[in-house]
Amino acid sequence: MSQEDQVNHKPVLLQETIEGLAVDPGKHFIDGTLGGGGHAQAILEASAPDGRLLALDADPDAIARCRKRLAPYHHRVILIHANFADLESVARSHGFSRVDGVLLDLGLSSFQLAARERGFSFQLDGPLDMRFDPRQGRTAADLVNALAETEIADLLWRYGEERRSRRIAREIAHRRPLHTTAQLGEAVIAAVGRRGRLHPATRTFMALRIAVNDELTALEAALPQAMRLLTPGQGRLAVLSYHSLEDRLTKHWFQREARDCICSIDVPECRCGHRAILRILTRKPIRPSPEEVAANPRSRSARLRLAERLPNP
Repeated sequence: MSQEDQVNHKPVLLQETIEGLAVDPGKHFIDGTLGGGGHAQAILEASAPDGRLLALDADPDAIARCRKRLAPYHHRVILIHANFADLESVARSHGFSRVDGVLLDLGLSSFQLAARERGFSFQLDGPLDMRFDPRQGRTAADLVNALAETEIADLLWRYGEERRSRRIAREIAHRRPLHTTAQLGEAVIAAVGRRGRLHPATRTFMALRIAVNDELTALEAALPQAMRLLTPGQGRLAVLSYHSLEDRLTKHWFQREARDCICSIDVPECRCGHRAILRILTRKPIRPSPEEVAANPRSRSARLRLAERLPNP
């Protein structure tokens, strides 16, 4: 049985995303996080017969896997191995300098979680890696074995909002070197025990993954690039996030870029010269229905925010 057969990959908030992006025939879109290809395929189907899609992913396995899934649409889709931090340059170099919609789905794909050799899951023992692109950068093992105990604690607090970060960091330092996901999971359990439904290592793994892939910096870079690529007056940006840091960053950026002035309230008159570039379409984020969560428990933390580029002044 192939990995595709074993993994049940379900795109999250699929219909809400397609409707939010206003996908119609003939329009051009960018999927900055191809993943399992579910959203990409839906965009291609809804934009048939002549819509086009540029799809990126930092994970080369995602690109290779989706070449097969999206083969029926080969004349309308371009797949590129790239991080969405470089969204604008990649888009312009492939003829997507003006598009009708951009999607950033910030979650891990089921394929990544199911591949023990990638080291994303505490439920499968494998090398402590966690890199989206296995050919680049430091692994999670590099971080936990090289950083000082205080630096590990700060990392777990900053990126995982882990309240017990110091206890976990102390146990990690005591057990070093750590090379596998099982070793890290055992260290966390030894530090804080097991309570409640959430596995005690969840926030630790999330924090390390964010740090390894510099995910928040990439998102900060991608948001303004996406907006510059959108067609003024109609182009839409959809951001699907799965934890509070990503959602908060997106929310605050949307709020900032929807205002004409961002001066401090103690400044008597505007000096910033800032002008709004977007209109927020979701006052509150769209969340999965109880039915979707029941069918796909991994969707429970998803939040979808939508914005539309304003016409040029």
